[in-house]
Amino acid sequence: MEQAIYGNEKQIKRKIFIRLAIVYALIIFFAIFIIIPFYWMLITAMKTLTQVESAPPILWLNPAEWQWVNFSGALEQAPFLRFTLNTVVVAIIATIGTVITTILSAFAFARLNFKGRDLLFMAFIATMMIPGEIFVITNYITVSRIGWVSLDQSYFEAILAMTVPFMTSIFFIFFLRQAFKTIPNELYYAAKVDGKTDWQYLWRVMVPIAIPTITTITILNAMNTWNAYIWPQLVTMQEDYRLVSNGLRNAFDDTAGRIMYHEQMAASIIVTVPLIIAFLLLKKYIMRGVSRSGIKG
Repeated sequence: MEQAIYGNEKQIKRKIFIRLAIVYALIIFFAIFIIIPFYWMLITAMKTLTQVESAPPILWLNPAEWQWVNFSGALEQAPFLRFTLNTVVVAIIATIGTVITTILSAFAFARLNFKGRDLLFMAFIATMMIPGEIFVITNYITVSRIGWVSLDQSYFEAILAMTVPFMTSIFFIFFLRQAFKTIPNELYYAAKVDGKTDWQYLWRVMVPIAIPTITTITILNAMNTWNAYIWPQLVTMQEDYRLVSNGLRNAFDDTAGRIMYHEQMAASIIVTVPLIIAFLLLKKYIMRGVSRSGIKG
């Protein structure tokens, strides 16, 4: 009997070990798959232009061959301070606008009762299946007719063109609505008994409770703005108005028409490092917001 029990335990442990081995093997495989582009960016940033253009490509460099001068060359090649300032301004304005519209919309869909609310919310959710690139043409026509995109474009007009069309997000509205739906109805009825309006209930009760989720939305939206490329490239007419992502693309062509890939990759590292640091520092807030959003529908 004891031998049978021992044999069963041994088989169970063996199955658990095999499952864990498969899981970790898949994790390692996908981790390597994700790390490869970052490794290629890093090693390219450490090469000379001749090494970058060599065939077959060089996959490894000795530390003594690393070209740290590429980073200083990248900073000299492009006005990154100006691009960074533009990106920060656009991120702040777009994030504030997105947070406000998200809070108001999520509150309406989560708490207010009006005719066609669920049908309208379903229509909003359905638009998430439409690729965002489809809206680029219509948004461009809109901002052009308003006058924000023109050959004599001002800095203020460029900022408006880059921020106003994206001051809302269906995903963030859905995300915050789920957090609002977890707040008990009894709090709403108690606030009504105390004579509070819906506006006061929103800002004094619901928003403080949903702060972790709102913080997550703020962080993610700011990161999305930092990574934006297509729309800022399309609506900015002056080189000084571009964001860091656009500056990386346009600032590294030499007089012979070649792209200075080694300096471009060095600049990419400079731009990527702040995002990695921000994610590592703010990871717990993002995870807290995701866990607080719940799944109540």
